[in-house]
Amino acid sequence: MFELKKVVRPNILALKPYSCARDEFKGEASVYLDANENPYNAPFNRYPDPLQWAVKEKISKVKGVDKENIFLGNGSDEPIDLVYRAFCVPGKDNVVAIAPTYGMYGVCADVNDIEYRQVLLDENLQFSADKMLEKADANTKVMWLCSPNNPTGNALDKDEICKLIKAFNGIVILDEAYIDFSSQASFLKELKQHPNLIVLQTFSKAWGSAAIRLGMAFASVEIIAIFNKVKYPYNINILTQKQALTMLDNASQIKDWVKILLNERANLIKSLKELSIVRHIYPTDANFVLVKVNDANATYEKLVEKGIIVRNRNTVVLCEGGLRITVGTPEENAILLSELKKMK
Repeated sequence: MFELKKVVRPNILALKPYSCARDEFKGEASVYLDANENPYNAPFNRYPDPLQWAVKEKISKVKGVDKENIFLGNGSDEPIDLVYRAFCVPGKDNVVAIAPTYGMYGVCADVNDIEYRQVLLDENLQFSADKMLEKADANTKVMWLCSPNNPTGNALDKDEICKLIKAFNGIVILDEAYIDFSSQASFLKELKQHPNLIVLQTFSKAWGSAAIRLGMAFASVEIIAIFNKVKYPYNINILTQKQALTMLDNASQIKDWVKILLNERANLIKSLKELSIVRHIYPTDANFVLVKVNDANATYEKLVEKGIIVRNRNTVVLCEGGLRITVGTPEENAILLSELKKMK
């Protein structure tokens, strides 16, 4: 049986969070003299809403999740780091993650002095809940999953995800950064069934807003409260909040972009299959494709010389010989394919 109090670090459980001026006052006023701000240069002179309620209200309508179940971070990297700071005692606790996967899970573990245990995916790039659980011990606080996974691109088996969430008495993170491009449904609708689940999504991919650095974490009210205790008071600036509101008002545009990118993904894969340099194309549910080529390092360098940048994944476990190619515009994809056709 999952009990949040047993997972949270004792010092975080007892922590009295910093209370900023905007936390203590709710609503609107005509005169603000509480936060030692410069009264000139509106609206940039005022501290932003520390809990970003206007943005959360709109996200709630788009995602179908109550605003109280939403945490907004400086990219997804902030909630990733907060997981370690809130739940893992440095030098004592550990986490378990699939491999290969997004590198920041491991980097944040190292920064926070947390042991990072990896479980290799199988030959089909799928994971086993049983193998993840076998890797755990009494000090395992967190399990990391990414679906669709990065850098492999494939969606993880839903039954195995559910099995892990139900069997593990710690926190399970499901990073859904690429879920908008997948045929597999998001776990957001099942959030209330799983008090130990945190789902991560982002404005950086389908929403075309990587520059504003806005990540979303969805979880129980209790977990969101823990995040809010630990985060910096004004972690999302006013410019990011304003741009997020603009994007949320144009949600239909995002759906159009996704349709275009999915069509381009299919065209790109079809064209890549015709190239002699390509040895294998991995199944993908993301806006990128992992491609095994004859000589990944040489191919990467030749593309760089032509001003074309892909991601060389040749040194990543299970991705040897692989280049990760993001789906671009039709024009960008055509330029890439034109150069690849010249290579052997």
